[in-house]
Amino acid sequence: MWPSSWRLISAIGKIAVLQLKLASATAPLSLRAVSCDTDSMQALESDSPLIVYIDIKSPYAFVAVAPTLRLESELGLAFDWRPLTLDIPSYLGSARKKAGKVVEAQRSPAQWNAVRYAYRDARRYAEMQGHILKGTEKIWDTRRINTAILWVNATARDRLPAFLNHVYPAFWRRELDVEDMSVVESCLQAAGAPVKGFAEYCETEGRQAHDDLQAQLHPAGIYGVPTYVFDGEILFGREHLPYVRWHLTGRNGPAPDIAYEVFEC
Repeated sequence: MWPSSWRLISAIGKIAVLQLKLASATAPLSLRAVSCDTDSMQALESDSPLIVYIDIKSPYAFVAVAPTLRLESELGLAFDWRPLTLDIPSYLGSARKKAGKVVEAQRSPAQWNAVRYAYRDARRYAEMQGHILKGTEKIWDTRRINTAILWVNATARDRLPAFLNHVYPAFWRRELDVEDMSVVESCLQAAGAPVKGFAEYCETEGRQAHDDLQAQLHPAGIYGVPTYVFDGEILFGREHLPYVRWHLTGRNGPAPDIAYEVFEC
């Protein structure tokens, strides 16, 4: 749940930003299929022109999904969507709510301020996209629903947009218990993705693939979501989508500055 505000990022002190390396212009990239071999995933490598790291419980990943899917569709590409399952208590503490009241918390005042800012900022953009974003009542364990991202990638890549578009809005309306296997399976079914075999996958090779990938991320310099990776370069935050577009369309003209999507009033 890493906010886009550089002030907050500086205060938390958890993001390592790698320098962008400018290269010569390249021809536009054609449609490529994402590799289904989740056993051999490398944090910075993919057959796809772009890796996108997300976590279902991140409001900042939520508001990045629509513009990223739009770019993917517009360019006719298949991005490699992967989970980065955030360990939120390690940097923002933990808290649990019941009936709208905090009943348990292990957060400092500074951590509470960071959390409140993060939700205000993300809620603003979610509303601009026509979504409802409610603060969660606990820190969810999203390993199971995030492993489903790998499953859909491997078994029905064309259903991944439908899966993300189903899960994210419903989760942030507090309509999904993403720790419940039957709920995750219902999300797969709603998206038109295979359900048979997922439960076993989630407890065996899927879990292994998920955990192996997570172990690579911090050493590779990937800490938050959404993160975009291409040619070994790491970009944190959806404000880099103009730069991503520029790269994927041939790096013509000067590189664009960071920017967020523009909404018509």
